[in-house]
Amino acid sequence: MARSTEHPQPPRVSPPDLPEALDDGTGRHHGDHIALRIPLAEDLSHAQFEQCSLSGTVDRADLTGATLLDVEIVDARTPVLSLKDATIRRLRIAGGRIGTLDLSGAHIAELMLEHARIDYLSLAAAKIQDSLIADCTLATVDLPAATATRVRFERSRADEVDTRGMRADSLDLRGLDALAFLDVTSLRGATLTGRQIELLAPVLARAAGIDVQD
Repeated sequence: MARSTEHPQPPRVSPPDLPEALDDGTGRHHGDHIALRIPLAEDLSHAQFEQCSLSGTVDRADLTGATLLDVEIVDARTPVLSLKDATIRRLRIAGGRIGTLDLSGAHIAELMLEHARIDYLSLAAAKIQDSLIADCTLATVDLPAATATRVRFERSRADEVDTRGMRADSLDLRGLDALAFLDVTSLRGATLTGRQIELLAPVLARAAGIDVQD
């Protein structure tokens, strides 16, 4: 008998491949950056980063449209970290305090997001696969019109999760302690625990048109 395929499938994710030593550098918008240690800056939009480490405190870090290959962002402290419409392959965001982490419209393969405090995580209309979000405190997670494939949450919590129009395959939400899901009808393709389903039962009933009365 053929062996059944594991479900949900785990993310195929690995840390960025960084060299042992990085040179110090300065980031430039539309610039090419390879094997550098770079402080976050206000305008790094449409730049390319390969095997780089970014960190620091800044009023706003704009990496809109950037390309990131084997990159880490460590201990970022900023009201806004924008990676809108970015192309990402093996990115690790670790630690830090971020007001808005904007990944809307991004194409993401292998994202590790860990030990971070984020008020607003936007993945609206993003295509995200093979990603792990672990040990994070999140206020709002925005996933409308996102496509999520092999994405797992571990030991994380959120106040509100917006899944309107989301498409999911092997989205593992068992490790996400969420107070509210705004659209349970869009959770097709997600995996939850029995306890999570019990908490969502009234919302699921309403979505199915069931009148529940004691």
